[in-house]
Amino acid sequence: MPNPRLSSRYAKSLLDLAIERGQQEELFADVNFLSRVCKGNPDFVNLLKSPVVKADTKVKIIKAITGGRVSAMMDTFIELLTRKTRESNLPEILSSFITQYKAYKNIHTVNLTTALPVSDSVRESIIQQVRKASGFDNIELEEKVDASIIGGFVLQIGDKLVDASIAYDLKAIAKQFDNNDFIYKIR
Repeated sequence: MPNPRLSSRYAKSLLDLAIERGQQEELFADVNFLSRVCKGNPDFVNLLKSPVVKADTKVKIIKAITGGRVSAMMDTFIELLTRKTRESNLPEILSSFITQYKAYKNIHTVNLTTALPVSDSVRESIIQQVRKASGFDNIELEEKVDASIIGGFVLQIGDKLVDASIAYDLKAIAKQFDNNDFIYKIR
């Protein structure tokens, strides 16, 4: 069961330790790697949550998966989680760490959804426009291609949403027809 308070505390402690030792960049890369493993492999997450598999077996499996690609600090952290029987919370802890790291580095995530992949020049133009409009210096653009929006784009910056998609426009027109707004304007 997700426990945001627990994941936030472990993530904060890990980030504080990394900052203290000057290894925050290296640890962020490790966390991103493990987060991709968790997102890409649901069986791995199920293994972490399984009460049948013993803790030492879980540690061996995690070390086999990471294969020396993570730092000693991350290895020690994973061993700590298994010793405290918190390994089932690893995906949430990793997600919380990424959020806290981005807040520490003042990195703002912007989600861009388009119907087709965007070119590098369009990507840079969007980043510049977002910087100018929001005042954010560090922007991380997460792109998603969704053909269902037909054309245009959907841009999400924090809690703000700019929907300039054709699908949204078509829904707005359909809503006007449903409400018979056009009849009142004709008469």
